[in-house]
Amino acid sequence: MIEQSVSSPPRGGARLPVRADAGRYLILAVVFVCAACGLVYELELVALASYLIGDSVTQASVVLSVMVFAMGVGSLLAKRLRCRAAFGFGLLEAALALLGGSSALVLYASFIWLGESHYALVGFSMAIGILIGAEIPLLMALIQRFSRQDAEGTVADLFAADYVGALVGGLAFPFLLLPWLGQLTGALVTGWVNAVAGGGLVLWLFRRDLTRRSRWVLVTVNVLVLALLATAAVLVDDFERAARRAVYGDQVRVAIHTDVQEVVITGGRRGPLELYLDGRLRVSARDEFRYHEALVHPAMRGPHGRVLILGGGDGLAAREVLRYGDVREVTVVELDPGVVRLARTDPALRELNGGVYGDGRVRAVYEDAFTWLREAVDAVDAGGVGGGGGGGYDVVISDLPNPGVTASTKLYSEEFYGLATRVLADGGRLAVHAGSPTTQRRTYWTVDATLRAAGFGTTPYHATGWPSGFAAGPDRVKDGTPAASDWGFELAEVGASPTLGLARDAPRLRSLEGATLVEGARGVERTRMRGLPPSTLVHPRYGA
Repeated sequence: MIEQSVSSPPRGGARLPVRADAGRYLILAVVFVCAACGLVYELELVALASYLIGDSVTQASVVLSVMVFAMGVGSLLAKRLRCRAAFGFGLLEAALALLGGSSALVLYASFIWLGESHYALVGFSMAIGILIGAEIPLLMALIQRFSRQDAEGTVADLFAADYVGALVGGLAFPFLLLPWLGQLTGALVTGWVNAVAGGGLVLWLFRRDLTRRSRWVLVTVNVLVLALLATAAVLVDDFERAARRAVYGDQVRVAIHTDVQEVVITGGRRGPLELYLDGRLRVSARDEFRYHEALVHPAMRGPHGRVLILGGGDGLAAREVLRYGDVREVTVVELDPGVVRLARTDPALRELNGGVYGDGRVRAVYEDAFTWLREAVDAVDAGGVGGGGGGGYDVVISDLPNPGVTASTKLYSEEFYGLATRVLADGGRLAVHAGSPTTQRRTYWTVDATLRAAGFGTTPYHATGWPSGFAAGPDRVKDGTPAASDWGFELAEVGASPTLGLARDAPRLRSLEGATLVEGARGVERTRMRGLPPSTLVHPRYGA
């Protein structure tokens, strides 16, 4: 007897091993699982793209639009497989499990070792979308073997299971997979579940529709996929260590995932300390004083007994504030307790910030800055004590993530600055890190316009330095050092444009080598920055 080809099932279909109702429910259960896995793959791509590339709105738009388009393509392509739906669905789920499960690893590797992940992102979005789109037509053909309903009722059941599965997958990703397994292992485990569900359905429920050769092909393919995913899961820690060395070098001392972000500290013993948050350089001991001195000291000209720092959990802005002996109280509002914990306990970071969290005048609050300001204003409106005590803050320092990062947009909104006006004392000053006026000109001046719309008078200025960027990727030069640029700041006061200068009792500033910040007709006087060629701390509206 001649063996049938792999692609040709027995004519007319074989007798099925379970009753119609049981088979129908089994297929709907697999639809549920596959839909959950498919949404996890989508969210994984969005999350990793936002982490590696930045601008979460753009990355989510790219992934979702490409994937939805690809799902339509997959639905059309699936029409050719409906005559051999069982075998086609088995191969499709194995391919989807392998691609979806390995997508995070490949994206991460392409970014770290090739410095680019846009093409990999679009490629995976397209391929995964095609495979997800082909699922429903094939499942429709399979469930009709068991369904006693009309076509409309069967389609309703399939889509109901699909949507509920997507809901579960969407909730499982942020609340279970990410916290418990992480991005890489979570994707691999999802692929494993996908392969087991899809392969198990076909090889058991529809085994009599398959030829012997077809069964062996599906068994072999699924075993290989499961073995690859399991091997990758076992080796994922080694992969992460190798990737971390490629990104941060050999001096990684701390690498932890807090509830908010990934925190990495390098150096501190044999080299300068560097602090990375979600892969981006936030603090470098080589030049962090340029940033923190320029952010803090112009705002301290005038009363500064009570100071509020929004962000700045590393304690470095608080270090500059405490250089003034008449400061009575410093409140640091930091979203991530893990950063403050490291600032308290890591020897090198504690040495860099001067042990500020051991000073009784410093109080740390673990909350989102926007939420904290709103609660403080509500307390004032209710007749309580606002801002943690007293009648208002003399100085508010906004040491928050770059305004170009989508997730921090609300922290640069008119409402946010309106809340800041409510916690400032009369004549109080607000200092804002506003991005680079050189490389982020539109963003920088948007912050300036937003402050003025909230009722502040503003004085823009900037300082030369090495702005934050990815530890690897296209924004770094070959030796891992970011291109020199500048930090932009805004000094603001309600109803008036504050004069840019230093307090009479200002300490000697390393970044200015003792020079005084005095606003002139065309800006601020030229100074020589330590460690860099002659540069300027200028009013960017007028230039040097």
